[in-house]
Amino acid sequence: MLRLHLTPEDLCRVRFAGRLHPVGTAMLARQALRDPATARLVPALAARQAGATSGASVRAAAASLAHLLPARGRLPDFLTPFEGLESVSAGLAAIRATPRRRVRAELTAAYAELSATPLRRRFAEADPEILDLFDQAVATWFGAVLAPHWTDLASAHRHHVATATHRLAAGGLEGLFAGLHPAIRWRPPVLEVRTWWSGEVTGTGEGLLLLPSPLAGPCPRVLVEPDRPVLLVYPAAMPRDAAAPGVDPLGRLLGATRAALLRRLGEPDRHTTTALAGAVGVSISTASEHMTALRAAGLIRTGRDGGAVLHRLTPLGGHLLGRSGDAGPGGDPPDERRTGEGRDPASGSGLRP
Repeated sequence: MLRLHLTPEDLCRVRFAGRLHPVGTAMLARQALRDPATARLVPALAARQAGATSGASVRAAAASLAHLLPARGRLPDFLTPFEGLESVSAGLAAIRATPRRRVRAELTAAYAELSATPLRRRFAEADPEILDLFDQAVATWFGAVLAPHWTDLASAHRHHVATATHRLAAGGLEGLFAGLHPAIRWRPPVLEVRTWWSGEVTGTGEGLLLLPSPLAGPCPRVLVEPDRPVLLVYPAAMPRDAAAPGVDPLGRLLGATRAALLRRLGEPDRHTTTALAGAVGVSISTASEHMTALRAAGLIRTGRDGGAVLHRLTPLGGHLLGRSGDAGPGGDPPDERRTGEGRDPASGSGLRP
């Protein structure tokens, strides 16, 4: 049992993470999908992993991660960084920036009950060649397994945050904490958490950052670092309509990442390239390339709104998402006149997505 003593400053700054961290989620998912009980809660992801690992490159990436990461329990803290929310590559860059002394200490502790292998020893020494291998394995595995479902995962996160916000408004902090997870209990001013490690910990004074995740595993996880808010990741179920495995015809037609971007454009929001990249876990340059392709296919339009460059669905893009007669919340009204389906109204002006 971990007993987290929250200070008044912490309690004044209880908040939710604005979105999922691509690399942090990948670290959790790699463990969660190896646990049969947890995998049954996310059958679509479990099925995706089983199908994806039939390919040689994904199978090799999965094998590398299985060897380098503990199969269960506490992960080395540096592998779930606060920085790098924008994309997988940004998250991996944050991991690469970890001081070697910290890498060695945390991996040595993580490998204490595992056999010492050359690969693990070199990873613990922050060997650049093994770090390159790790980066490639994470990027490959994320693209094959998580990217096709990233929109569902992000939607699940937003759903749980909205539900918890209502509890906070109705019942204050006591009501909020009581509904997070059975393994979390509020005994003011102590938050008791049944997690992978035990002890008495005092809050940092920087607040408490809550993150619901379908891939947290069987119990909550707590990260405490000086001058940072305490991070509490707790298990949260996927919505029922996103939990069933099946073939994604749109992903097969457009590619998994492009399909995820198109689906995100069907949700109500101001869709900038930066926001879209963060929503599906890719770099801004990659999202920009996909926006160019979707625009060329007549599925989206791009234009300025004040100082922002925004993307939205065309009626054709809405139709592809199964919306009849309406491009959806992020799309054009069906009677809007244009001089070419999907044509960029600012083409020739130097506008870029």
